Amino acid sequence: MLHPLLHLLYPRTCECCGLDLSRREEVLCLRCAVKLPVTNFHSLPHNPVEKIFWGRVQLRHATAGYYFGRHAHLQRLIHQFKYHGRKDIALYMGRQLGLQLQQSSWWQQLSLIVPVPLNRLKQRHRGYNQAALLAAGIAGVLGCPMQPDVLARAEAVTTQTHQSRPDRWNNVATAFALGKPAAVRDRHILLVDDVLTTGATLEACARALLVEDKVSVSICSLAYASR
Repeated sequence: MLHPLLHLLYPRTCECCGLDLSRREEVLCLRCAVKLPVTNFHSLPHNPVEKIFWGRVQLRHATAGYYFGRHAHLQRLIHQFKYHGRKDIALYMGRQLGLQLQQSSWWQQLSLIVPVPLNRLKQRHRGYNQAALLAAGIAGVLGCPMQPDVLARAEAVTTQTHQSRPDRWNNVATAFALGKPAAVRDRHILLVDDVLTTGATLEACARALLVEDKVSVSICSLAYASR
């Protein structure tokens, strides 16, 4: 009896098409959810994301859940959780990544999930780190611990938008430091970010983690922006 009243006061509608959500649906209706451009990279060795890092940094695995730029719905979802405070969407998309990773042959090897950090000024302005929310969603599905403060980010890094690959790498090459070496020692880390373009940010983070002995790194990005 309370459900219709709650729906009247707090309507639950699909973030993309605006139709009412059923009790079992969250953020997206089933019709819109199945239309998202899934990559299936988690089950493909030598996939395009892995190839980005060949010869650059030693990784165990690399994947991205969705293609970026081919679907307006995905762009809307990312825009909503990055710039409009929709933390629930980031957690939801993180859970979808976790469900994808559960279909891989390697997810059980993971021992810690680490998000790419924001600098403190940007996080203070936004109120949260969207990569940490994605990582929390993944952790909830996989049952793997997540630690958001393993990596620290420098303050004076300019935006990566519209920069070339060399400029992106120069911009972030020394931007990250390992703040808690003991937390990653002898562990297989899953490094999480929202959108992967050139891979410069994730490469810099992976290098910072690999400074510690007996660490292996895999990468999972929500979206892959192919060029």
